[in-house]
Amino acid sequence: MSDNVIDLDQLQKKLTPKSIVAIIVVILLIIAGLSSFYMVDQKEEAVILFMGKFSRITGPGLHFKMPFGIEKNYNVPTQRVLKEEFGFRTERAGVNTVFSSRNYSNESVMLTGDLNIVDVSWIIQYKIINPRAWLFNLDNQRKTIRDISQSVINNLVGDRTVFDVIGNERSNIEAKGQVMMNAFFKLYDLGVNVTTVKLQNIEPPKGRVQDAFEDVNKAIQDRSRLIDTGKESYNKAIPKARGQAQQTIEEAEGYAIEKVNKAKGDIARFLAVYSEYRKNPRITRTRLYYEMFEEILKTGDTEFIDKMLKNFVPFKSLNKGGEK
Repeated sequence: MSDNVIDLDQLQKKLTPKSIVAIIVVILLIIAGLSSFYMVDQKEEAVILFMGKFSRITGPGLHFKMPFGIEKNYNVPTQRVLKEEFGFRTERAGVNTVFSSRNYSNESVMLTGDLNIVDVSWIIQYKIINPRAWLFNLDNQRKTIRDISQSVINNLVGDRTVFDVIGNERSNIEAKGQVMMNAFFKLYDLGVNVTTVKLQNIEPPKGRVQDAFEDVNKAIQDRSRLIDTGKESYNKAIPKARGQAQQTIEEAEGYAIEKVNKAKGDIARFLAVYSEYRKNPRITRTRLYYEMFEEILKTGDTEFIDKMLKNFVPFKSLNKGGEK
């Protein structure tokens, strides 16, 4: 006990008012140093409040602020793509994605325009474009986003028949859904912009309706397969036919050029002979006569010669004798 009393007495002697003030000052300096700087990630922006009132927005990096809570920073992921899922939840994403086994049909089951029930699951992806509006304009941003998204998709599905929702209107629902959601978010000044609306699974109600839908989907697949087969045959036959047609055209053009050139040559030759005939008809006529016989003799048509000369010279008989 005496030792403890001595230690307390010594401690009291050391803790003079000056030393206590010095300790307090050191503690305040440490707190001020720790609360005077903040870090903003590359994909974030920081909203700074001065005494609870908006002051400024800062970008990525290390920044200074007034200590002791006079200025507070709220980091907002403005460069990240955020996602909301409807009708399902992803527990672990990756190569083998794991989905939650819970039932979220209260989000995805809706009524179509032809009074059929359909189960539609979808996702939206969005980015925060105004961190100040994101932080202060609404109390529960995520719930507001989800409520607006559900309302928009329900509205679009309710304007269409169940076959349209499952079939060719899928892409239109996604595109119009994105436009309508962004219009609502801008109206409420939520500070976000939807970049993607993607419908996932669309399933009809179970029973006879589902069987009918399966038949329809099978027919659609068969139609697509037949169309692809027809296109493949078309792509094979048409180029071949075009090649053959082009070849025929080129052959016809070559034949036409050949005939025209031959006709032009014949005309030129006839005009040349005619010109010589006009100068000296008798000599030209005799020359043409000899040229004709020369051509006939080249062909070996001796029977024609025998008839023409009335067997004056039996060329045909002479030919046979030569053959023997």
